[in-house]
Amino acid sequence: MWWRRTTGADGRGALWAVLAWAATRAVLLLALLGVWRYPGDDVRPDVAVIYHGWYEHLLTGSFPVGDVTWQYPPVAAAAFLAPALLPFLSYASAFYLLACAADAVVFALLLRAARAPGGRLDGAWLWIVGVAVLGPIALARYDVMATAVAVAALLAVARYPRVAGVLAGIGAMVKVWPVLVLAGVARGRATRRVWGAAAATVAALGLVFLVFTRGAFAFLTEQRQRGIEIESLGALPFHVARYLGLWSGTSRLHYGSFEFLGPYVHTMSKLVLASTVLAFGWLVWWRLKARAFDQAVLYDAAFTAVLVFITTSRVISPQYLIWLLGLGGVCLAHRRTAQRLPIGLVLVACVFTVLEFPIGFGPVVRSNLPGIAVLLVRNGLLLVASVWACRQLWRGTAPPRIQAAQPRRVERVTA
Repeated sequence: MWWRRTTGADGRGALWAVLAWAATRAVLLLALLGVWRYPGDDVRPDVAVIYHGWYEHLLTGSFPVGDVTWQYPPVAAAAFLAPALLPFLSYASAFYLLACAADAVVFALLLRAARAPGGRLDGAWLWIVGVAVLGPIALARYDVMATAVAVAALLAVARYPRVAGVLAGIGAMVKVWPVLVLAGVARGRATRRVWGAAAATVAALGLVFLVFTRGAFAFLTEQRQRGIEIESLGALPFHVARYLGLWSGTSRLHYGSFEFLGPYVHTMSKLVLASTVLAFGWLVWWRLKARAFDQAVLYDAAFTAVLVFITTSRVISPQYLIWLLGLGGVCLAHRRTAQRLPIGLVLVACVFTVLEFPIGFGPVVRSNLPGIAVLLVRNGLLLVASVWACRQLWRGTAPPRIQAAQPRRVERVTA
């Protein structure tokens, strides 16, 4: 497999990685700037229209209360206001360049991780290839910025635990999920320092936004009526039933994405939420039972927690896979990761994700057979990856496995 052929962070290998990153990102930027047309639906309106609209609203000191497309924690505003740093460019062009800068930060962090003793360039190559496969959408959403914060937090845990906690806290106030990178922090003093810093950061930022802005936390109550997003795992039964003429519901733009609305959707929404609760219940159970907390476990647990969160979510937007590419890159930068197969499955899922959106979104919206097939494969890959990742995390840290993994004495049998 491709990741087994990477020999390490030698100078020549790093140079090839830098050249590959620069070439692929130049191609993505040229597509976003209109020099060439990427196949399928245009991914740029979110930035040029929606993000820009939020930008103008946020400049007034108030959050877009009442805007059903706004569903983010308050520090996310920094990402949408950031293009003001480049006033000589249009809003969209400035956003794409800043997203590319965040992409470069993740790449640089993975290169640095590869230079550590036992480090490998596999993680950097995963990031290069995975983002290139996802296409221009990777730089046309702010998820790459949240991923940069999460990767920085995860890599800082070992040497700078309080800094890691602060970064994770900031990440949680950007898009919630980055706090999950702390799932595998060793119990005891390390957990108290890291989680304490994260909690203090969230509390401090929350207080600042509560006092000095308006509507910073409206997002917490404005998503209660969401349906099932048509790209999620929970949407597959409705796709099949709709294709067979057995379901009378419909799909339409709702809360900023295409969702299924109609009979049994509310019930499915509850079931999906219950699956998320069960999955995180398992993660808590794993932490209580785990006995090994080294650096590889820290990285593997972060990847597993976010993967489970995505797979069991009511929404699986294409850009969510950027999160997994960043955390998977951190795992692969460490030679003792147990998540190689799940990460490989996520990379393959990126291929089917881009086939689903933007290339083949029409058949997905209409529940046509090609759209159902692509979603079935993509979501199936994520489900298998989630189960396998949890299995590997448990086998590598639970007491029975640790004992079984200890070297056995080989006795010589003589005739």
